[in-house]
Amino acid sequence: MPYPVTKHPSTMLEGKAVVGETDMLQTMQQDALHLAAKALDIFDVAESTDIARFIKKDFDRVHGPGWQCIVGMDFGSFVTHYHGCFIHFCIGNLAILLFKGLGREVVSSPGDC
Repeated sequence: MPYPVTKHPSTMLEGKAVVGETDMLQTMQQDALHLAAKALDIFDVAESTDIARFIKKDFDRVHGPGWQCIVGMDFGSFVTHYHGCFIHFCIGNLAILLFKGLGREVVSSPGDC
């Protein structure tokens, strides 16, 4: 389902984003910041799951499946990701972690998870 596009507020929020860590190309970083700003135009800051879903689904559509998105005001993480597919940034007190996860290797021994 398409979401409404609001260009002016998104542009203002993108300018307030502070990128902490990334290995993404600049164009992909701009996609992530733009989507986050768009999500914040649509959803309340407290709706972190909806914001994460919005960003993840669009990145899956545009950049291929396997993207993971974590949104919140306080979280820790330790993730494995594809090179060039990681960004952590903040907009105000809201932190956003977006990465393309590596698939799990097939376990060959019975009983292993």
